Amino acid sequence: MKNPNNKYRLMMCALSAFFCFFAVDSFAESGLPLITVTSNGDATEYSASLQILILMTLLSFIPAALLMMTSFTRIIIVLAILRQALGLQQTPPNQVLLGITLALTILIMTPLFEDIYALAVVPYLEDSQTLLEALTQASLPVKDFMLKQTRETDLELFFSIAKQDIPVNVTDTPLSIAIPAFVTSELKTAFQIGFIIYIPFLVIDLVVASVLMAMGMIMLSPQMISLPFKLMLFVLVDGWAMIMGTMASSFF
Repeated sequence: MKNPNNKYRLMMCALSAFFCFFAVDSFAESGLPLITVTSNGDATEYSASLQILILMTLLSFIPAALLMMTSFTRIIIVLAILRQALGLQQTPPNQVLLGITLALTILIMTPLFEDIYALAVVPYLEDSQTLLEALTQASLPVKDFMLKQTRETDLELFFSIAKQDIPVNVTDTPLSIAIPAFVTSELKTAFQIGFIIYIPFLVIDLVVASVLMAMGMIMLSPQMISLPFKLMLFVLVDGWAMIMGTMASSFF
């Protein structure tokens, strides 16, 4: 006996393929600018359908680019360490932390996005640049941002891994080296900030544990007693504003 779910899946796949074909055909008829690749003086133009395929493929790398090439990594790690230092397992929940991180990342990266729009998007829409040229121009401010946050030791490490000589001008660093060096530096910086944040809460845990032990309350969990004090300390010093301000200022 045939499974009705299989028939439903086949029908949905057929409908999806039909709509995708219709969308590609519609974009092709709308006069979308073509990709032109010049090699040895010979220009080759690719169809609009292929351009749409390339653009859709590039869109799939947006989450990876958000994690690897922006301030997202440092912020989310610091917030996760902060939650652990407070002794809260699921508060704030992961969705809230991701939302806060994304909002702060957009705020920090807005000047960079404006530069990319002016250097790459506008010329491409005005047909003064091809898609490949626009991507090259868009990578320049991104690479400049990453290199400003990257330690020299990390750059030297990945240049040695790639068996390449360090260029005289740091801006000539290829993206294949700049990205892993930037991520490594971000991880180091995030853990350093997290260590500094963790210290005052660790002191509160030690004091509470010592007091409980001196009173003979060995069976009482120190974390249960220290949690209200840590929350009160964090609220009194306006901890969220301090964390957000410190994280934002660390990129400028």
